[in-house]
Amino acid sequence: MMKLVPALCRFRSIVTLTLTLSVLVPVAVAAAADFPFEQQLMLDVAPMGKVRRVPSVMISVDGTARLELWCKTASAQVAIDATAIQILPAPLPDALPQYMSDGQCSPERMAADTDLLAALSQVTTWQSAGGVITLGGPSVLRFRPSDH
Repeated sequence: MMKLVPALCRFRSIVTLTLTLSVLVPVAVAAAADFPFEQQLMLDVAPMGKVRRVPSVMISVDGTARLELWCKTASAQVAIDATAIQILPAPLPDALPQYMSDGQCSPERMAADTDLLAALSQVTTWQSAGGVITLGGPSVLRFRPSDH
């Protein structure tokens, strides 16, 4: 009988944990469902210099993301729930994307890539209002869904 009591306690703990997770996980997924997954989100800024490219982010439901910066493109892992977001970007690649020439990426734009990647890695919150996705952290970054 004495060996049955610890086993019963473990069983209750496992059942409680399973029930808790089965309730909480769908709630977090449903709350994050308002996030515009699979949409290209354009940074709400004016183009830099003569090049019309502005940074964008596309986040997939599976948590992978493509970060199109001022010059380079990086990948990232993203975790999102009701109001929290965490972006873990991969390091910037050494090479420019195939469709960009060296003249399109000034030292200013290359430095802006590094700054934006750092800002994205520090965001902690997100909200959607009026068609704008705002990422908050030490810096506030505003994104709009692409219209094409």
